[in-house]
Amino acid sequence: MKALIIEKPASITTAPLKMIEREIPKPSANQVLLKISKCGICHTDLHVVEGDLPPVKYPVIPGHQIVGQVLEIGDAVHNLKKSDRAGVAWLHRSCGTCRYCLKNMENLCDAPLFTGYSVDGGFAEYAIADADFTYKLPDGFSDLAAAPLLCAGIIGYRSFKLCRIKEGETLGLYGFGASAHIVLQIANYYNCKVFVFTRSEKHRTLAIELGAAWAGSSEEKPPVELASAIIFAPVGALYINALKALRKGGTVASAGIHMSPVPQFPYELLYHERIMLSVANSTREDARELLHHAVLIPIKTTVEVFPLSEANNALQLLKQGKINGAAVLEIE
Repeated sequence: MKALIIEKPASITTAPLKMIEREIPKPSANQVLLKISKCGICHTDLHVVEGDLPPVKYPVIPGHQIVGQVLEIGDAVHNLKKSDRAGVAWLHRSCGTCRYCLKNMENLCDAPLFTGYSVDGGFAEYAIADADFTYKLPDGFSDLAAAPLLCAGIIGYRSFKLCRIKEGETLGLYGFGASAHIVLQIANYYNCKVFVFTRSEKHRTLAIELGAAWAGSSEEKPPVELASAIIFAPVGALYINALKALRKGGTVASAGIHMSPVPQFPYELLYHERIMLSVANSTREDARELLHHAVLIPIKTTVEVFPLSEANNALQLLKQGKINGAAVLEIE
């Protein structure tokens, strides 16, 4: 099979992903083999390639928003069958026995495995996945439209829940890429007024088209106070901008797995019971709820498509903030 690997961390400007040929893997008793059709790209892939995350497995095949068809199933698999259309997300497997897993907090598992990071992912023609962490995809979504739901959608949905926003309140989104353009649609469904902060005019235009009440730069003051905010761009200084726009008792959540340092700021920005929190990974429950919302709303994903051979270029554009919506690799 064809696959892209990263042998050691390097700047994406050096095009470090290399195309190789590998044997098609075989599933174990609890696994499935997927023939991949599409794989979404997100900032976490960029962090894996450039070494922003602690090294776990090199070489590794990145990619964790996998859409494909089940070709083979292990002897112990009962939730999927051959020919099912299925998706794989960031959490490849949790241990199931640590204190967090036992409290239904598998996103904080002490011994997790992550797709495209600690196990090989979806920048390839085939992938192995744990059946219990593989999701049947709803009808009505093409493979292309479904791919961004599997991380951008899931982590965005979890961030939306954890930022404590209530129906009809005001929500700020800092950065407007793959995840934020999905969260905006979820927020609109709950009658929230959404204010988007992004440096890109193209992203502002998309935000308004998708129903944002306002769009401006991160330095601008929104026309009203925010009840909650979510930071999607991996820039620590955005916490300060968000806190300045937040009302008393408001919450600002960071959706990223990696972020630059948060600068020192005066305590009065945090005072009056404002809350700063991080969002770590996601659970299978988050995935199932997001896929339910995707059908219910329905969510429209905006995508830019690249062939597998252009993954380096796609990641370069992502780093430069030049992807409108989500980037998706087309494998077939």
